[in-house]
Amino acid sequence: MLRHVAPDDERRYWPPQGEALAVWAIWGLVLLAIVVTYSRLPPEETYNVSREGIVGGLSRVVVELNFPIALVAIGITLVALSALPAAAWWAGGPAIALCAVTAWPGVVDQSDLDARWVNAVPAAGVAIAVGLTAVAARRSGRRFTPRRGLDRVRIVLAAVTLVISIPWIAAILGFYLPEGIFIMERPGLENGVAIAAVHLGQHHGFMGALIVASALLLSRSRLPAGRLDAVTRLYVSLAFAYGAVNMTQDAWNEQLWKRGTVDWKIPAALEPGPEPIWLVTLGLAALTALALRRESRT
Repeated sequence: MLRHVAPDDERRYWPPQGEALAVWAIWGLVLLAIVVTYSRLPPEETYNVSREGIVGGLSRVVVELNFPIALVAIGITLVALSALPAAAWWAGGPAIALCAVTAWPGVVDQSDLDARWVNAVPAAGVAIAVGLTAVAARRSGRRFTPRRGLDRVRIVLAAVTLVISIPWIAAILGFYLPEGIFIMERPGLENGVAIAAVHLGQHHGFMGALIVASALLLSRSRLPAGRLDAVTRLYVSLAFAYGAVNMTQDAWNEQLWKRGTVDWKIPAALEPGPEPIWLVTLGLAALTALALRRESRT
């Protein structure tokens, strides 16, 4: 049977999936680090988990698939759908809906990061998103999008994000850095309890940094003009702002407030609410969306 090959003038409107594949690769490395670190360290050395050994490591991976990976997977699904036939929405729609369950109150509880059966729902959405990316990559290619107008800005932001993330990278790998530019093992107060300034394991600040990196990559995708392009830009812009604010908040509180350099803590921004920090988040999202819209027109 001969396989249908789309003509070149049709293929050029299918966005390549290089950026999406790179995002999956980054998160794959993070999940590998989590399963290794949480398997070998006792629960009391990490944060709000109780299971030990490989069970503990896999449990923490499932929660990570819920938050924040499921949120990132929604953006990746939108990019994949732009390169697939309309019938792919029969898989893409459920994938987005399943991933969105992670935002339901109580599905992920910061005070208890052990996996529960409800966490299988967003994890299933992530699995479908991975499959859609694989199919889209086969159809439109694994290459990266050619140079975009904001790429220099993306490189600078990625470099800043990487520097800020140095203590979190050490933490997720399961070791403390010597005290210097960054503090890690120095005790600090959290809810009245003295713990390391940067505990071992995953941090919501590093999740924010990874969301930023994911958004920077996905924002490079050149999608066909239309509603899906606009929706994807808006979602990626909100993801970037959400990640940037949470990264900044955690880094500020760990490296400056716990060191005693400043007296003021940046309030938490993990959950949406009528708080000033969320006005900042939405403002940054709006500015990002305007920048991406301008880039898309060049």
